[in-house]
Amino acid sequence: MRVFADFHVHTGAAKGRPVKMAASHQLTVAASLDWAIRVKGLHVVGLVDAVCDPVLEEIRDLCRAGHLVPVRGGGLMYQGSLLVVLGAEVEIRVSEHGAAHFGCWLPTVEAAADFQMWLKTVQCNTGLSSQVARTDPTRLAEEVHARNGLLVVHHAFTPFKGLLGSAADRVADIMPLEVVDAVELGLSADADMADRLKEMREFTFLSNSDAHSLPSIAREFNVLALQELSFTEIQAACRRLGGRAVLMNLGLYPPLGKYYRTRCRSCGALVASKSCACGADTGLVQGVWDRIEAIADDDSPVHPPWRAPYRYIVPLSFVPGVGPRTYAKLLDAFGGEVSLLYAPPSEQALADVVGAKLAARIAAALSGRLPVSPGGAGRYGRIEEA
Repeated sequence: MRVFADFHVHTGAAKGRPVKMAASHQLTVAASLDWAIRVKGLHVVGLVDAVCDPVLEEIRDLCRAGHLVPVRGGGLMYQGSLLVVLGAEVEIRVSEHGAAHFGCWLPTVEAAADFQMWLKTVQCNTGLSSQVARTDPTRLAEEVHARNGLLVVHHAFTPFKGLLGSAADRVADIMPLEVVDAVELGLSADADMADRLKEMREFTFLSNSDAHSLPSIAREFNVLALQELSFTEIQAACRRLGGRAVLMNLGLYPPLGKYYRTRCRSCGALVASKSCACGADTGLVQGVWDRIEAIADDDSPVHPPWRAPYRYIVPLSFVPGVGPRTYAKLLDAFGGEVSLLYAPPSEQALADVVGAKLAARIAAALSGRLPVSPGGAGRYGRIEEA
């Protein structure tokens, strides 16, 4: 099976309580599942706040109502075609330089509940997302693997809570490489950038959305080769076993990412030194490109032979001129957005729906590259109109 998967979707609110404080309260479990299947056309979605108290309650309610059905091999099936993977995002202070986020993905509701009970011994508040745990990454991996789960380094290169973006220069300085099942690149890095670090060549790469709102679901996603939709199959793909694999990473053209280059928070200018021309000597946010330049041990990437190709995409909402009505027209004409991004229609087919001028712009965006003013310091890059 060719499977479209986004494994990193947050929950803004559940049971009337906030969960991910920085996420939209419209990003509920029910809304996320509906959006993932109806608007985006995904086959797999990962709920990374599933072990938070109110979210786990809602998931149990959906199971009792028959809306989520356990799958042999792990995972929950929604409407017969969307596999739901339950997970947690856990923050650990890994060094004197900072903390990092780790994804803990679990096969069943029972495993998620059991993992939550352990988290309650090391976290102060399991009702909120991405909380600090009083443990170390190796112990976290042991607890996840004891429940037959997957341990993933989340948004590895971002300046805030990215393991290599701020907290450490190497994964091996923090934990054994063999306990990591996959590395998530984050929204401002691609495989070429990551594989400039030799130790990265050990890992399967994933490109996920880290969605904090409904529209941002699947702004990055993966194409997997699986025999069926189940957690066991996903596990095999991450570990490259039995012909299961990540076939392709589809992600933002890195300059569009909001942490691509070092920028000044005060004036927004690109900054190449430790201070900005505007006079601000604080508030500079190091970009992913600059960080990798500083810690890379190879001038150019060397990809292992099994590395999935990384293809640049530009979500339709990023394209100037594509508003809600145009977006709806495109979905009506071509189906879910991930299919459209994976197999773009011809420019003429687009023109039949939205007109020649906008079709040319969308076609250029779907090819992955347009003139871009690079993002940084929390601001997304901007596509420059021709």
